[in-house]
Amino acid sequence: MHHARQHAETKTRERRARLAHEAARLIAESGIRDFHQAKLKAAQRLGIHDDASLPRNREIEDALREYQRLFQSDSQSGELRRRREAALRALEFFAPFDARLVGPVLDGTADGNSPVHLQLYTDDAESVPRFLDDHRIPAETRNRRIRLDRERALDCPVWLFSAEELSFDLTVLPHAALRQAPLSNIDEKPMRRASASQLQALLVEEEVAGYEAK
Repeated sequence: MHHARQHAETKTRERRARLAHEAARLIAESGIRDFHQAKLKAAQRLGIHDDASLPRNREIEDALREYQRLFQSDSQSGELRRRREAALRALEFFAPFDARLVGPVLDGTADGNSPVHLQLYTDDAESVPRFLDDHRIPAETRNRRIRLDRERALDCPVWLFSAEELSFDLTVLPHAALRQAPLSNIDEKPMRRASASQLQALLVEEEVAGYEAK
């Protein structure tokens, strides 16, 4: 009985790993940015339909890092560097809103399809479209549900625009949210965030590591 259960658990673990790697491949090659969508598509492709075999978002992110390291390291590191440098300019530009970089560009999984995700903090949500307008930046708007903590969620305005041939995604949060990072939809832990000075330090660190590796 115990042996049969152990065998079933091993099979489930193997299926989860296969699904995580297939979902990662879909994200890397097809530009799907939604982990949940990639997971379901991978399950459909592999013909795996039991919920226990569905990997967690964190497992998919780990598989994505591995995939990029094995198959896309040169192109991916170039795309990542380009986006981080553009993100630094954007953080300085949106300094009046205590801007922070979040998401794949900061976490290191960004590729040629990834937008630069920034969070802006202000209690006057209308000041962001006014600022964009003043600088003649055409932007589209939508809403995004952000989990501030385990109890509270908020529908936040999002502004999307293009610059330097890249896509930028701005989520506008109340100023109080600057004290504690909202929860990540990958692992439900507080999101990693970087200010302009923190991102600048990261870029310098990478450059030094690059020289040392030569």
